[in-house]
Amino acid sequence: MIGILIDKYDKHVGHWQPDVDSIEISDVHLHLPRLAPEFEGYRLVQISDIHLGTWMNKASLDIVVDKVNQLTPDLVAITGDFVSFAVEDFANDLIGSLRRLTPKDACVAILGNHDYWTNPNIIRWVLNKSTITDLSNTVFSILRQEACLHLVGIDDFLINLDKLGRVLDQLPDDGAAILLAHEPDFADVSAASRRFDLQLSGHTHGGQIVLPFLGRLILPSRGQKYPSGRYLINEMILYTNRGLGTTWLRFRYNCPPEISLFTLHST
Repeated sequence: MIGILIDKYDKHVGHWQPDVDSIEISDVHLHLPRLAPEFEGYRLVQISDIHLGTWMNKASLDIVVDKVNQLTPDLVAITGDFVSFAVEDFANDLIGSLRRLTPKDACVAILGNHDYWTNPNIIRWVLNKSTITDLSNTVFSILRQEACLHLVGIDDFLINLDKLGRVLDQLPDDGAAILLAHEPDFADVSAASRRFDLQLSGHTHGGQIVLPFLGRLILPSRGQKYPSGRYLINEMILYTNRGLGTTWLRFRYNCPPEISLFTLHST
């Protein structure tokens, strides 16, 4: 019976093999109460979970970069998991693609659990060579006249490297603050601080395989509560991006890869 349902579903909205043509661009408008008027209409693009070396190869990543650049972002945020295995084999390919990103202000990133399970030092070398700011447990502020927008990164929650107290000590009291945290379930911790307006996460791949009546089949640790899309937690918005790549199971179903375009509005 399940097989029949899947077969019927597959003819309409299912998609097993991810490719660049299946990437969805989510156009999301967000109102952030602490956002200064100087940042009205600010365009932020998020990509996540590239997992270069699965279905995602350099040619595909180059197309992703082209898609991102066509969105004319002010800022690009990458929320971890650049690779799945053997980062040494893909470091130069990552640099060759990621250094082509052309946001107006900056490109920022954090590491994910797979980056630590491979080689975080090489990933950080890749970021440096690609002129991408590593936000691990630190704050990066963008100025518009006298106004600030703060980009904040938390190091990997699953690996127990998150240092929220240290980050909050660095974060000024004024101005909107956007947090990058690889695992979305960290939102229960970050929202309790009442200092962040928005958290951007990845990690879950949206469940990767989503079946009718059965739902999301694959959700990782610390990515089970907020698997995909937009949530509101203690007045903080969380957005969980479905990611681009896959891990060991190189399939997606009814859960296409995603690029997220956020247009920010002051209220």
